[in-house]
Order: sequence, then C-alpha cells, then structure tokens
Amino acid sequence: MLKASQSSTHKRMIKNESFIKLYLFLISLFLSIIVSAQATRKYSNEFLSIGVDAASLGMANSVVSNSNGVNAGYWNPAGLIGIKDYQGAFMHASYFANIAQYDYIGFAMPLQDHAALGISVIRFGVDDILDTTELIDKQGNINYNNINLFSAGDYALQLSYARRNIFKEIDMGINAKIIHRRIGKFATSYGFGFDAGIQIHRDDWHYGIMVRDVTTTFNVWNINKDKFAKIKDALPDNNSANQELPETTEITVPKAQFGVTKDWNITRDIGLRTALEMNVRFAETNALLSSAFMSLEPSFGFEADYEDMVFLRGGVNNLQQELQFDESKTVSWQPNIGVGFKYRGIQIDYALSNIASVGNALYSNIFSVKVDFEAFRN
Repeated sequence: MLKASQSSTHKRMIKNESFIKLYLFLISLFLSIIVSAQATRKYSNEFLSIGVDAASLGMANSVVSNSNGVNAGYWNPAGLIGIKDYQGAFMHASYFANIAQYDYIGFAMPLQDHAALGISVIRFGVDDILDTTELIDKQGNINYNNINLFSAGDYALQLSYARRNIFKEIDMGINAKIIHRRIGKFATSYGFGFDAGIQIHRDDWHYGIMVRDVTTTFNVWNINKDKFAKIKDALPDNNSANQELPETTEITVPKAQFGVTKDWNITRDIGLRTALEMNVRFAETNALLSSAFMSLEPSFGFEADYEDMVFLRGGVNNLQQELQFDESKTVSWQPNIGVGFKYRGIQIDYALSNIASVGNALYSNIFSVKVDFEAFRN
C-alpha cells in the first residue's frame, strides 16, 4: 500500500515537473521574441508567410493547432507526431495572373512512436524577366539582341523534428531552415533560422503555438557590383546620382501564432472541425488590432467532412484596416473556400484564395496532393 502511494506521488511529481519545464520554456521563448522585436523592425523572407497545402489555405490558414500530417512541418512541426508511415505532399499555385509561381514539396516519416522527421522545399519565383540594361549602347543605338532573360527566385529548405512529451497530449517540434534568394546574376543571398511549435490535445480540443524565426533569421546578400554599375550607367544622369548599393543584411523578426480547434460529430457520417487563430507580429501594421509594440490579426476556419472522404472548407483571415482617400479607415477581410477528396491514402485538395482582392490578377487557384503510404500497406 505504501509502495503504491509512493509510486502515485512520484508520478505526480514527474507530471508537475514536466509542466513547469514547459511553462519555463514558453516564458523564455516569449522573452526572446520581445527582445528581438525591440532590436529591429526590418522584414524579409515574406514568401515564407504565404502558406502551403490547399486544405490549410482553404481554412484561412487556421491550422496551427490541428495540422497533423506531412504539411505540419510548415504549419507546426509538433503535428508531425500524427503520422504513422511515410507521407509526401506537393502543391502548386500561380499568383498575379501566372506571373509568379509558388511550389512546395514535402516528405515526412516517423522515427519511433514518439518522434518524427520531415523535410520540405519551397520556391517562389518569377521567370523570364527581361534584362534591358544593355538595350541601348554607348552610342545611343537600340540593339534588341542585348536583351537577356533572368529569374528572381526565393528558396527555402526546411528540416523538421517533432517529439512527444512523456504525456501523450503534448507534442513539441522545431524547424531548421536554410534560405536562398537569387535575382539573376545581379544578387544572391543566404539565410538561416529556426521555428518552434507546441500542440496540446485534450479529447476533441486541440491547442497550438507556433513561433516563426524564433531567434530571428538573418539573410546576407552578395551584390554583383559590375551588374550594379551597368544598371546605374543605364539610368539618366539625374537618377543615377542617387543610386547607392543597398544594405546587404536583412533580418526577419519573430512572428507567433496561437490557435484552438474543436472537433464535432454532427452525425455518424458527418464531422465538423472549427478553428480560431490569432496571428501576432511584434511590429505596428495595419492589422485589425495594432499598436507600436504588437499587432494582432484573428482568423477563423472550418472543415466539414463526409466519412473522412469528402471535404468542404472555408474561412476568413487577413482582417486589415484600409486607409481610404478621405483618411477614414474601413475593415477589409479575405474569405477562402476549398474542397477535397481522399481515397486509399491519396488526398487531392483545391482552394480559392485572395478572393477579397480587387482585380482578377490577384485570384489564386491552389492545388495540392498528399500521399499516405500507410494505406498501401494494409
């Protein structure tokens, strides 16, 4: 009897110690964000804020607390714990009337019952840009043969690791990412940074925290001075005098996402998932709630499914205060819709995003495919 009592006390002590460690981890994480945010206000690598997976984009990106497959490597690496076998994913999207192409490919695998590993690659690029810096020669003649084509692309390689806490309801994950950006032969840059995330699962409730660029992410540019000089020489004299080499260092400040998800059983065949999320930037923006220190932007998404096979999704995000010509402000918002189909381990999803933007050029049709190899082994 005494041994049983001691064992129970010991388990409670371990549980309390684990929650204390988790609490201290979150506090130290938050303090590091505050210090970093006060040190700099610069932005870079915004292509990594677009998102991946049409299913997630259809829910207005409100998935930090419920993402649990290969795509969790992007949204919250803690969700990789949800995979049971190899998983792969691919997404393609076109932006600005097919001028810009956005592609993503990911792979994930379980390591043990309590750990998982993922890798993903993201590219956002504009191809076949005309280089007209040598169109007019020194004699003032136009020579179209001097026109060359180049590409401007942003790349990210992301390695993800997730581990389950000693209590099954708490998962933790981390991303290490290498960033490469290239503007033809004019300039290149490399950067490195970390993300960290936590998910907590309690019955039908799910909670998530994701901090991007938790230590800040640095990009260092290498500018081709010869190419820069040609650009400067190609400008009229009254413009070239003010052309100086730009800064070679960019800093991406931390961003945080907090989310909560609730799963509902509507009928035996129909399920519903609702998610509410708060996006936090430690800078003043035109978000719905903004101050000199912090900006808060809420989002909401839902996913209805029939027998976990057919999906209908929707959501609202990007709530912004738009300044009008009369200097008044109005609230704008972006609705998102999506559908999906899953059969024997293959899931195909579609989302229509940016549908609140003005002009057809900003409409985005997004497709993604996810393959779960667990279904092929049964």
